[in-house]
Amino acid sequence: MSHFFSGLYTALVTPFTISGEVDWNAFERMVNHQIDGEVDGIVLLGTTGESSTLSPEEHLDALRKGIEIVDGRTQVIAGTGSNATSEAIRYSIEAQEAGADGLLQVVPYYNKPTQKGLIEHFTAVADSVDIPILLYNIPGRCGINMTADTQLELAQHQNIQGVKECAGDAEQLQRLILESPDDFSVLAGDDDQVMEYVLRGGNGVVSVISNILPKEVRSLLESCQNNEYDRASEIQDQLSPLFQGMLQLESNPQPIKTLMAMEGWCEEVFRSPMTTMEGINRVKLRELWDEYRKR
Repeated sequence: MSHFFSGLYTALVTPFTISGEVDWNAFERMVNHQIDGEVDGIVLLGTTGESSTLSPEEHLDALRKGIEIVDGRTQVIAGTGSNATSEAIRYSIEAQEAGADGLLQVVPYYNKPTQKGLIEHFTAVADSVDIPILLYNIPGRCGINMTADTQLELAQHQNIQGVKECAGDAEQLQRLILESPDDFSVLAGDDDQVMEYVLRGGNGVVSVISNILPKEVRSLLESCQNNEYDRASEIQDQLSPLFQGMLQLESNPQPIKTLMAMEGWCEEVFRSPMTTMEGINRVKLRELWDEYRKR
């Protein structure tokens, strides 16, 4: 059974100009870098894209421009989640009309709904569109875990075709992989978990570090998928310090955008309350990158 969501997806950074507007020139360069890196899809307007601080107009503009630049060369997955069901539906319908291939739907944050509330929320969103939906379970940001039982129930909906799973629960992960429908995808949400997810039967990753290293993350993923475990372990060892730096130095997307700014991809500009990295953490990030490039 084929999976709609499969392989390497990059959670794209949203670049800003010094004055704080979306930098469309940098945005186009970033999108084309992903195409050159042969990613399976680009996730626009996710956590890494600072979606929560973009205006509704910027959401739609970024999506339309992204779809135009991609021009069918890879999947475009639009982050259309919200903690208000009505807003998630509105964003999702707009994304479908703009030509998105699929949607990323995060667990409603701050509200802390019950599992029943999650089922009602995601079902309402899925009923409103005709394109595939990737659920996004990230308890560390949303305050609640979408349980395996809830996800398995939602997986019965024809439009809900996968999950970006970031709960860090091995038992929950295994249940999702073993008990979900054959065409339901389970994607790693953290770069350092690619090997674990694929070895357990997962279908790919939504990556952050692939913003700057798409070919390298693709090599890691393909080595795992092809059972080339020595090669996969070698690549994992090379990338692991960067993976940990992205996760541990400061909150995403501060480390990855800072690194991309260091390498000339964009300005080091964030939307408040995200901000520039602390001095010691910038130094550590630079050291991690320099050490990686020496290998």
